[in-house]
Amino acid sequence: MPIPFRDRRTDDVPPDIAAALSAQSAQSAQSAQSEVDGGRVLSAAPDADSGAWLVAGRFALTLVDPGRPEPVVWSRPWHEVDAGSWSRETSQLTVTWVDRSRPGQWRLGDGQRERTFLQTLRERVTASVVLAEELALSGRRTGRAVIRQDLRTGGLVEQVVLARGVQADEEVSAASARALDWLREQVGMPRA
Repeated sequence: MPIPFRDRRTDDVPPDIAAALSAQSAQSAQSAQSEVDGGRVLSAAPDADSGAWLVAGRFALTLVDPGRPEPVVWSRPWHEVDAGSWSRETSQLTVTWVDRSRPGQWRLGDGQRERTFLQTLRERVTASVVLAEELALSGRRTGRAVIRQDLRTGGLVEQVVLARGVQADEEVSAASARALDWLREQVGMPRA
């Protein structure tokens, strides 16, 4: 049974990681452009190869590399994370993105910290999914339409996520439109 977030102990992060998150949060408060969670860490785990840290916050997944001049490498809201997959054999986490940009890969340890991080990643991604529908496509092509929630604002976001190698064409566009119409109706969003 998953442990509710309010009862979960926040993982300790090294002082330089916490400082980088706090500094980025202070900057983002002035610019209102960043997704960094202001140091509110639900869980975190270091990459065994680079020394960078993956930080799971309430609203975003953030990569912090204390060896860089600008330690917060990126921060992406949970609704932009498509999925995370874990290879136990190689201790490798692969995170794919909704925008189909290059997946991120990190080698994590196998301790309690890493297990907690993987659970948090799964829970945060799942928390952002409101409703999903598989696309009716011919052949072996697959994809899905999804309504996700921006966990920071509460706003709803429409997404079409195509499997690797599937290109948008008339069939994909038509199937996406039908699926998104149905999803909008189910969640009470206005029709496009």
